[in-house]
Amino acid sequence: MFNAVEFQAKIQNGLIQIPDEYKQELSEGDDIKVIVLVNKKLLQKKDIIDKLTENPVQVNGLLSREEIYSR
Repeated sequence: MFNAVEFQAKIQNGLIQIPDEYKQELSEGDDIKVIVLVNKKLLQKKDIIDKLTENPVQVNGLLSREEIYSR
């Protein structure tokens, strides 16, 4: 039977540091089950369309959408 322990950590040199408050509960050779949940915002790479959607470029002198379709 597994007891659940939850904490947030950063991966450093391929290792996950266990917080001090949980180290007493864990011993060398213990069987553990690890589930990794990754923040999707960190995984998403933004392309040029994403960047332009978030920060549109303002250009003067061009026709508006309404002007283009009114012809």
